[in-house]
Parts: sequence; C-alpha cells; structure tokens
Amino acid sequence: MTVSENYYFVSLAVILAMLLLTADAGDMLRKSIVFDKNTPDVFYCPVHKPTGFDKMIVKAKPLSRLCQFEGGPIPKDYKSDCYNDVDETEYACKEKYRIMKRLKNIDEPMPVDNEYTDK
Repeated sequence: MTVSENYYFVSLAVILAMLLLTADAGDMLRKSIVFDKNTPDVFYCPVHKPTGFDKMIVKAKPLSRLCQFEGGPIPKDYKSDCYNDVDETEYACKEKYRIMKRLKNIDEPMPVDNEYTDK
C-alpha cells in the first residue's frame, strides 16, 4: 500500500467512528426522558448535556409539560424545560402517548387527564 492509500483508509475509519459516536450520543439524549410509575404526575429530563446514563443530572417536570407543543414549533421566547428541548422531540411525544396509555390502563377508569391518548 502506498502512503495515499493508507491515508484514505485511516480517514475513512475516523469518519466512520465519528458517525457511530454521534449516533450513539443522539440516542442517549433521545432516551433521556424518564418516567417512573411511582411518581405518575412527573417525568424527568436532563438539565445539562448527558455524558452517560450514570452521570446524568435530571429534574422533575409536570407530565403536562412533556410534548406540550405537540410537535409544533416552539415559541422564540419559550424557556426550555430540558436540555436541548429534548422534551419537545418526536420521541418525547411518542413517549408521552405511551405513558398516558399506560396510566389509562391502570385500575382507575380515568386516572389522569387523558385527552392526549384520545387523539
């Protein structure tokens, strides 16, 4: 192999590694919305950019604030609840739907305001 071929393969390997790390970091941020069935009125989301699940600092927010704009545009003067507006992503809206459906299926006929699941 020539020097230029080695350079090409090393460059390709570095780009591939960067793509994999970026995808993994995005997935971690996406999955950082946490719901605990023991505290059904709140969800938890990161305050700062997470570097790992074991080092993530989260804060509790009312469940009504999760996906409050329902995937629509966020107002410019809006103060974000979570890091990088992770609570307003498409994944967050799907997660809220899943949570509300789960709460609806618990013993009580209508335990919480479940108009979100009726859409």
